Amino acid sequence: MSHPVVFTDEETTLLADHQYFHKKAAITAKVRAMLEATHGALKVELQGRSLLTPPGFDPDLRQLVKGEHLEDCPYQYLDYPKHFDGANKFTFRTLFWWGHHVACAVILDGVGIKQYKTHIVDRFHQLAGQDLELSLAPTLWEWKRGEGYTLPITHDRKARIAAVLAERPFLKILRFVPLTDERVRSGRLAQISGETFRAILPIVAAL
Repeated sequence: MSHPVVFTDEETTLLADHQYFHKKAAITAKVRAMLEATHGALKVELQGRSLLTPPGFDPDLRQLVKGEHLEDCPYQYLDYPKHFDGANKFTFRTLFWWGHHVACAVILDGVGIKQYKTHIVDRFHQLAGQDLELSLAPTLWEWKRGEGYTLPITHDRKARIAAVLAERPFLKILRFVPLTDERVRSGRLAQISGETFRAILPIVAAL
């Protein structure tokens, strides 16, 4: 016989608090506006850039996504520039993950992956010391941070990063920002994303 569902006092209070749901909707709208502004700022960043992109890359493609269940937490993200075509991936994602952090990441796979790895090694000290981290996860869709998940790209880790890169079939380079950061609180997500995009440019720049 199945057990009856029982709500705790805390759950019942939350369910009955309609103001909570109004607040959630208001925050969702603010995050959407921040991501729209981020798209505008990144369009400016892309102008005049010569990037190492896969065949069929369209610099005008973007995607805005909202969901509720990234490890049971809501999330919203912007993919721009956005290229997902079979095995080929060249995308910059700005992710707002409720209960966790903001993560800005370049996602790279398929054509060009060897050149991106070479750029990381050859231009390592342009990348190091800028709060960037290399994903160690077995999938491109892991967004947690810390030991076993990411490896900070610091000036003293060139040999280790190079060794890890040699074994990676794809790449994701991220920067994490706490939701309590003043730039997030004051709506400057576009600034965070733009700065991160510029930081990772040595990886994807054509020259």
